[in-house]
Amino acid sequence: MLLADFGTSYVKLMAPGEAAPRLVAAKDAGGIHADLATGHNGQRHCQRYINELTALARGGGQLIREDSYTLLDCGSRDIKFVRYAAGCLRDMGWNTECGASMGFTIELLARYYQLDYREMAVPRQTFSVTCGVLGMSHIFDAVVAGASEAEAVARFVKGIALNAFTFAGSPEKLYLSGGLCDNPLFVRSLPCQVISLGRFVLLEGLKASVA
Repeated sequence: MLLADFGTSYVKLMAPGEAAPRLVAAKDAGGIHADLATGHNGQRHCQRYINELTALARGGGQLIREDSYTLLDCGSRDIKFVRYAAGCLRDMGWNTECGASMGFTIELLARYYQLDYREMAVPRQTFSVTCGVLGMSHIFDAVVAGASEAEAVARFVKGIALNAFTFAGSPEKLYLSGGLCDNPLFVRSLPCQVISLGRFVLLEGLKASVA
């Protein structure tokens, strides 16, 4: 059975017999058809579809050995979270508007300015960023005002991280899912203890759905 998380920028795949999930660029995944799928583009490419929040919650249940926690998923297009207390689901949220394309924008900026987020320090200042696309104007304004491109982008990333943190309810400890787990600057910009679970949490949720 082929399981797939059809994200906006990347498709995560897991097939029987494979030791680890695969990552495929969404632009190269047009011919893939899964038995069970989730993700923004999943409904057009599968036999059976599971809502992303459901997959996130089930994936968190497989990977997190605590009864009370907050799990935040930050992808290319949106952000979403689930919060558990004493083993019961207490809250959830999905932000597709104010989280618009934030992961995609962060990746695009790194390519455009030739930046390595592993080498960038968390800035003291930040921008108030509620949308990845619209927030880019802060970067241009800061560069015009004399900030370096790296400093301006770092402020932008920190602003995105703080917005995501607030959206998830400002927890003291946060489990993080999605592509931005691989962005050290973003992770360090979150003002709490962060435990990164990686890109494949929703796939774990799909596995739990067929177990």
